[in-house]
Amino acid sequence: MKKIVLTGGGTAGHVTPNIALIPELQKQGYEVHYIGSYDGIEKKLIEKLNIPYYGISSGKLRRYIDLKNLSDPFKVIKGLAQARRLLGKIKPDVVFSKGGFVSVPVVLAAKSKKIPCIIHESDMTPGLANKICIPCAQRVCTNFPETLKHLPAEKAVLTGSPIRAELFNGNKEKGLKFCGFDDSKPVILIIGGSLGAVAVNNAVRAILPQLLEKFQIIHLCGKGKLDESLKDVKGYVQFEYIHDELSDLMAASDIFISRAGANAICEILALRKPNILIPLSAQASRGDQILNAASFEKQGYSIVIQEEDITDEKLLAAVNDAYTNKDKYITAMKRSQLNNSIEKITGLISTAAKK
Repeated sequence: MKKIVLTGGGTAGHVTPNIALIPELQKQGYEVHYIGSYDGIEKKLIEKLNIPYYGISSGKLRRYIDLKNLSDPFKVIKGLAQARRLLGKIKPDVVFSKGGFVSVPVVLAAKSKKIPCIIHESDMTPGLANKICIPCAQRVCTNFPETLKHLPAEKAVLTGSPIRAELFNGNKEKGLKFCGFDDSKPVILIIGGSLGAVAVNNAVRAILPQLLEKFQIIHLCGKGKLDESLKDVKGYVQFEYIHDELSDLMAASDIFISRAGANAICEILALRKPNILIPLSAQASRGDQILNAASFEKQGYSIVIQEEDITDEKLLAAVNDAYTNKDKYITAMKRSQLNNSIEKITGLISTAAKK
């Protein structure tokens, strides 16, 4: 039996694309193993699938001054030694990395053991972890056409992001029923990311009365970010986090308001949902979400409002635009090149494994 090691973690966006690949890899005869951090979000998500999981030491590589910069390199070195031992024990034919700092020692260990490696870069420009890993990879998969110019031409492949099959199997009626809604008004789904987004939450709640005149609202607001004063408002439901019912809620929704994390927006694109993106500000990130959103806006998939530019009027106008002109956005998304991502990526994995 062929064997593959998947790696990646730190955020859900570094794990869910790996999860999307697993069924197809198993169908193709791969025995799947996963290397992640000791207690990151990836551990909980992967162990649910009964996939062998191995935790290793990992340290964040920072570009700014922090006392942890003194200790974290030793964690990475320890993780590299652990990854080498694990790869020697598992003996995979190929490694696939979705990124995050835990993936760095795994990819470096694979290179040292001459195990072929495919990596996936979600964002417009490679993050530091993937910059370190690119020289070790046979192929680098990307989500955006603009990313290709930042990568070695002989390695870069435009694939899009693997999308979980269950997201396409949502039931609109079940989603409406779960929320206590009917089909008398269209539905807006607000997604703030796995941890929620205070700026997005506040912006939506500030115009809630106006939105509820025309729409019903499903608000995924993040852990600890429920507003108890709104729990009995008709046409508005809020959840800290949704897992099993997410595909039904997406099917029930007509437009999305979302952060611009690469994985989230690729799911929105795959579902062909008109959307408003509010990227994380450059002050709170390296600016990757701003670039992601700009690409989607340029291609006609999305309306973009920068976090620092949000006003009640702008957000209301964007919602009305997204809904009134929804056919325009859906048509643009149907023209996307980012289709059949799982087929493209597993094809690259199989080619690398044969080598």
